[in-house]
Amino acid sequence: MARKRKNGDGTVRLRKDGRWEGRIVIDYDDNGYPKTKNVLAKTKSECLERLQTLKKTCGGSKSAKLRPEMPFGDWLTYWYENHSKPKLRPTTQANYESRIRLHIVPEIGKIPLNKLTQNDLQQFYARLKKTGRLRFTDQYGDGLSDRMVRMCHAVCRTALEKAMQDGLIRTNPAIGCKLPPKKAREMQVLDREELQRFLIQAKAEGYYELFLLDLATGLRRGELMALQWDDLDFKTGVLNINKQIYDVKGELQLSTPKTKTSIRQLALPPAVAAVLKEYRKTTDSRWMFPSPVKADCPMTPCAIRKRLQKILEHAECKHVRFHDLRHTFATLSLQNGMDVKTLSAMLGHVSAATTLDIYTHITDDMRQSAAASIDRGIGKVEPKQDDPAATPEPEAPRMTKFKPYLGRTRKPGTGCISEINDHLFEGRYSPVWPDGKKHARNVYAHTWEECEEKLKKLIVQMKKEIAAGKAGKSPDRIPDGIGKSKKAITTYLRANPQVTNKALIARESGTSRNTVVKYYDEIRKERPAGQIR
Repeated sequence: MARKRKNGDGTVRLRKDGRWEGRIVIDYDDNGYPKTKNVLAKTKSECLERLQTLKKTCGGSKSAKLRPEMPFGDWLTYWYENHSKPKLRPTTQANYESRIRLHIVPEIGKIPLNKLTQNDLQQFYARLKKTGRLRFTDQYGDGLSDRMVRMCHAVCRTALEKAMQDGLIRTNPAIGCKLPPKKAREMQVLDREELQRFLIQAKAEGYYELFLLDLATGLRRGELMALQWDDLDFKTGVLNINKQIYDVKGELQLSTPKTKTSIRQLALPPAVAAVLKEYRKTTDSRWMFPSPVKADCPMTPCAIRKRLQKILEHAECKHVRFHDLRHTFATLSLQNGMDVKTLSAMLGHVSAATTLDIYTHITDDMRQSAAASIDRGIGKVEPKQDDPAATPEPEAPRMTKFKPYLGRTRKPGTGCISEINDHLFEGRYSPVWPDGKKHARNVYAHTWEECEEKLKKLIVQMKKEIAAGKAGKSPDRIPDGIGKSKKAITTYLRANPQVTNKALIARESGTSRNTVVKYYDEIRKERPAGQIR
């Protein structure tokens, strides 16, 4: 299926004469019909470059004649590019663009702006709720969520409000539409026993410091991932929060927080500061929580979200969102007597009213006596004897019995199995072949058990081939796992061992001379010219 271009980017197609044509709308005539210009090129990349140049030179003329009869999709694109996009953050821009391109424009984008009615919008919202989902329908159903429908409505309403202000329409048809009810997402809190199991499991998987710091400060996920060692003063225990990380279309971007109150300083508990001081000795990066796969890069928010779910599953805790850890910190802080104003400042809220609206609800722990400190709630600090609130709990012996899940330990020579996603598993076996190198083969299955069976058969087959190769029964066998170019050169040299001209070898094997030069000595060394058969 061809990739659909965003509205306003123009169209690119391959003509019958072999040339590429790009076309873009530059204006509208008196009847509201679009006026277009085109460019031609020999290649698609050249055509895209010329189209972008044409777009820059003609971009200013499109807004010169905005008319009531213009399609709503064109007005929506104009409004977004000129009035909305400059004020939005990159993550919000990506959300707006996906709603406009995937849902709004395909459904009601061709309706003239001055003929768009409330009934059109109401039917559009009904279709979104019933059959609006474009992917993951097996998991979530055919319809979009109530929140997504309301977000599409917000885009339409704001764009139409601007059109009314500019005199293109008399009234805003989006006002008065019936929308799905706004439901507050239920936030869950980890209880004390779950917190103990969670931190024990996090320590076993190497994420103890990350989640301990989050539970002790209530940082947002982007703020936590953006922390650098320069932000922490070990002498005073003060942590500076002044930036955040977010993922935009697979690329990490660093920015300042949204509000002034989000830029703040937090005093860490001494126990947490001591843990981070020891953890500092094990890292060699300016980032506090560096990526294990990319140099000089922090962990991605998406990766840490997936890791959280794995740790919760292994610790036998209920599944919560990453933001619920922040909610857990706020609830435990209120249980332990922290005033709302102080908590609001620590969380980076604009006002204490926001904190009360979001983070206060009655829990079982609130009905009982408050714990001595938040440190005892998430750690294992022994309570003081003279503290009346520090009464021993019956769950304490159970917490010490929890053993972390350490994963499945496989025996040497049985390969490995990894979970690619929710419905796909990969099995891999990488033995040493007679050429002295490791070459891997993979199998795939929908379940762990099915993948295990396929992997056993693959191992038996590969062991037979290795044994035959060592016995000289299959000298022409080229093991899997090497590149296509090297395999083609090896095949040709085995068939023609007397050929030494590298240009001829490259031409006959379908590779380049540089590739032949790269592998020639290695292949000859593996099998001399007289033994290459």
